[in-house]
Order: sequence, then C-alpha cells, then structure tokens
Amino acid sequence: MQGLTHFFQHIGISSAFWSFFIATIIYGVFVFTFLALFALVAVYLERKVSGHMQDRLGPMRVGWHGLLQTVADTLKLLAKEDIIPRNADRLLFVLAPVVLFLGTYMVFAALPFGPGIIGSDLNVGLFYIIAVSSLVVIGIIMAGYSSNNKWSLYGGMRSAAQIISYEIPVGLSLIIGVMMSSSLHIGQMVQAQATGLWGLGGIFGWNFIQNPFAFIALFVYVVAGTAEANRTPFDLPEAESELVAGAFTEYSGMRWAFFFLAEYANMWVVGVLGAVVFLGGWNSPIPGDVYVPGFVWLFAKAFGIVFLQIWARWTFPRLRVDQLMVTSWKYLTPIAFFNLVGVGFWLLLI
Repeated sequence: MQGLTHFFQHIGISSAFWSFFIATIIYGVFVFTFLALFALVAVYLERKVSGHMQDRLGPMRVGWHGLLQTVADTLKLLAKEDIIPRNADRLLFVLAPVVLFLGTYMVFAALPFGPGIIGSDLNVGLFYIIAVSSLVVIGIIMAGYSSNNKWSLYGGMRSAAQIISYEIPVGLSLIIGVMMSSSLHIGQMVQAQATGLWGLGGIFGWNFIQNPFAFIALFVYVVAGTAEANRTPFDLPEAESELVAGAFTEYSGMRWAFFFLAEYANMWVVGVLGAVVFLGGWNSPIPGDVYVPGFVWLFAKAFGIVFLQIWARWTFPRLRVDQLMVTSWKYLTPIAFFNLVGVGFWLLLI
C-alpha cells in the first residue's frame, strides 16, 4: 500500500486523492455486496410471503424451509451460457445491462444507510438521486432496441413511456419533503423531522404526520415508486404473460441477472427515500428514544415499504397499458400537484 502511495505521489497524484480513491472502492464494494445480499433476502421473502398469502408453502426443498433456493438460483445464473443473438447490435446489447445497473448503483452514492453512513453527503443529495436514477430507462430502451426482437422493442418503448410518466408524481411528492425542510440535503431533511414543527419529537415530527397533504403524498409516492421499480401491477416492461420477458427477452445468464438485481435495488431506493422524506429517516418513532441505533429504524421503515411492494404484487392484477398511463396522468399527477399547493398553503398558515 505504501509503495502504491509513493508511486501516485511520484506521478503528481496527492495522497488525499489516493485516500479518496481507496475509500470510493471500499464503499462501492460494500454497496454491491449489500445489494446482492438484499436481493437474496428479498427474493426469499417474496416467495414465502406470496406463498402464505396464497395458502401454500413456497420453496421448501433446498435448505431449511427453502432458505438456500435463491442461492441455488444464483449459482444457476452464474453457470448459464451467455448468448448474444446473431443479428443483435452487440455493443448496445452488452452495454444495456451495465447502463441500467449503473443508473441504480450511482444512486447509492448519496443514499444513506444510517446517520453518518453515506457515500457522499451532498448538499443537493435528493436532486442527485432523482437525476441519476433517470438513466435506468436508457438502459431498458437500449436492451429492447439492440435485441433485434419486436417483443423486446415493444417492451422497451412501453418502459420509456411508463418510467417518464411516473417520474413526475414521484418527483412532485419528494419536493414536499424539500418544502417542509427547506433543504435538498438528506441529513437536514431527516434532522427537520427530529422534533418537527410542533416540537413533540418522535413520530409526531415526521412529515406525513405533521401535514395532511404529506400523508396523501406518501401514498402517491409509494404507488408511483412501485411503477418506477417496474413492479406488479405496473410491470409492463416485463409482462411475462404478454411480452415473454419484455425488453429482456433475449438476455440470459449474468446479463439478465443485472436487470433482476437492478429491480430489487430500485425497490430498496424507493423504500429508503420514502423513509427519509416522509417517515423521519433514522429518527425513532418514540420521543426521546436513544437506545436503538438510527440505522435500525431506517432499515425497518425501508423494509416496511418494500413489504408493501411485495404485498401489492400478489394482491392486484396487472394493469393494461392504457390504464397504466391513465393512472399516472389523470390521477397521480393531478393529486401530486394538489398536494404541492396544499403543503405550501399549510406552511404559510402555520
């Protein structure tokens, strides 16, 4: 390590830069490891939750109560042959899963895991998260176009329409948190909910409790965030019963696994942002509680929103594409604008 440091200093790169580079690599590995483990846990829970909801057991054969079934599926994906269609655009076909995954992966640079546990504590953290997450749709369009498959192209185009449409109610709902905290800084948004406008602390300081319009905005955010993550009943880009596998039809092995991993990573992003903006972040719901670490509360709230997304998958039927667009443009977007105006008047009055 010292030899590498001297080498970088010799070619004009400061030790501060070297330290930053090492820290970035370590944090990047930590985030990727977390995403892989979260995907394993989420898939297992989804299978079990859906099983019990439908009065069945779910996977039971591999490991205790099917605990290792997802691990076995991961090994299967690693061993699968990587196939590229003969007439596909090879460059775009290879880059598509990378672009899509990076769009989600870069979000974690400004996404907190707890108080002080964050890659880059940006003063415009929420703005950065919304901006880089938009890269996901580019990866999906690339996958659909480069596959030289009409079903894939159709799935990619529907995905573009869906994600662009639902980004509007998601963004408008998140702006409410900015208005109530007067900041785009993630930490300041959480700190503003530590006591709240009433000074009572605990759950009474959380945005969705302080303001009735923020309560409605939380509902709009969770619904639109589920659509942003391509989850049922909004999973039109990968509607198995209609489009085989949508934009990802021609993918196999680890390239397909990156699309799959990005979906569960997006679920976690939706959960953490919902917790930070509306549910007090890492603040305890109990006034004056200092015994439970902040990251525990943040994880519990994020997992609660993830559970709602899993629950919705096994409760509601998939929407038609026209119903999907109507839900965004005729219902969620007007309600989100109404909430925005309502929060503004509420803050003026109090």
